[in-house]
Amino acid sequence: ASAAIRRYLALGNALDATALSAIGTTYICLLDGAELNRIDPSSLKLASLNPSACSETTKDILYAKAKRAFSGQPFPAYYELIGPYLGGAPAVDLRALSTKKLNMSISTLMNLRRDSLLSLTPSEVRGLLGINLPDLKQWQNRAPIWQWVRRQKQAELDQLHIGLTGGTQEGYINLAIPKSQLPSSAPLGAVAMTLHLLPALLSSCLLMSILS
Repeated sequence: ASAAIRRYLALGNALDATALSAIGTTYICLLDGAELNRIDPSSLKLASLNPSACSETTKDILYAKAKRAFSGQPFPAYYELIGPYLGGAPAVDLRALSTKKLNMSISTLMNLRRDSLLSLTPSEVRGLLGINLPDLKQWQNRAPIWQWVRRQKQAELDQLHIGLTGGTQEGYINLAIPKSQLPSSAPLGAVAMTLHLLPALLSSCLLMSILS
């Protein structure tokens, strides 16, 4: 399939809607960055693609083109069209979508760019998931949801009213440290005590700096 696509392009053919439909979701991941950039955004209007299994670079490029292709569509039609490409969406676009009363599926949320997802607030995630918000509780122990949970303040997670736990308590700092990386000579109790005292230690250091 890869050889056939390269031969097709080498002959000067365009990656128009017909070609993209022939390539389809099965082989779209075979295209490299230079080839993807040859796609005219308007071609995506007639091609049914889902690059969720592709590399981050592929998803980023196709999302940008899909956004241009479908930007003139009103909601909810825009969301239905852009949905398969959201794996390449930056955080700023997801924040905008969170105000549109979407009902994003939990699988779509989990396939978002990790950096984009981790920068979202609980209220923004609620805006994206809508009626599907309770599904978040069922997947809270799966990556990347658990990483997102640990970055949030527990008080804000409580406001979702779905029983999410593991957020940062007031005065604490959550550190996602794999057990294998903990010092072998330090008991877990000592590590927990260190984390508990960390805010006080930081305050003491700041006070000493000011007094000096």
